[in-house]
Amino acid sequence: MSQAAHPLVNGLAPAALGSQLRDARTQNKISLRELARRVGVSASFLSQVELGRAKPSIGTLYSIVSELGLSLDSLMNEEDRQPSPSEHTVERTRLRGRIPGLQRAEDRPEISMSGVRWERLTEQDDPLVEFLRVTYTAGSESCRPDSMMRHPGWEYLHILSGRLDVQVGFNGETMEPGDSLNFDSNTPHRLSNPYDEDCVALWVVVGRQGFAHPMDLAGRNTVQDSSTVTELAVQGHFSSSAPASAPDAHG
Repeated sequence: MSQAAHPLVNGLAPAALGSQLRDARTQNKISLRELARRVGVSASFLSQVELGRAKPSIGTLYSIVSELGLSLDSLMNEEDRQPSPSEHTVERTRLRGRIPGLQRAEDRPEISMSGVRWERLTEQDDPLVEFLRVTYTAGSESCRPDSMMRHPGWEYLHILSGRLDVQVGFNGETMEPGDSLNFDSNTPHRLSNPYDEDCVALWVVVGRQGFAHPMDLAGRNTVQDSSTVTELAVQGHFSSSAPASAPDAHG
């Protein structure tokens, strides 16, 4: 599906995103065919993504960045992909000075895809943690019910507005404003907003790029239930060969 006029990152065409993915793949010395096999898409579709001619699903994008050792933060990290500071921001900086690490609301980079918008809340890419403001628009979802996502890390979320259906393993709940949750991202999970109102949440992902697991750092065992993962794989809820979900109808 052609997306040449559909911006993904800070108003930039998909070709820029595809270029980043292609550069990371070649740096990791992974062939196009091999990456496509790991992610669960065709080599021709992955080639179209790298050329900016097709847009992956949310689950497929997570699979790709996981295999390449990237994060959503890192996709927004290039200086030439950062939005230019607004005149208002420049004036406030001139008058009041700038606190290191401060990022104004109008300047934060974002990625929008399939009805979901990720806004990075750190001024620069932080390799240890992803700190995000995530919006699931009405009717959006992270993946199909039969293609649950899983990837390295530990997730923390807090609902600011709206409602969000969350499934982690075999357990599902509807989260409402003020609710919070944390879970092992290696556990198959799915997020969806079947309601009429957008859902906005604060999101933190620790260890996304394969660093020590937070529970390991704390000297505790992780709560990853390997039997749950195995049973879900047997039932076909996710691909055990890929760290995230299998693609939807558009890849």
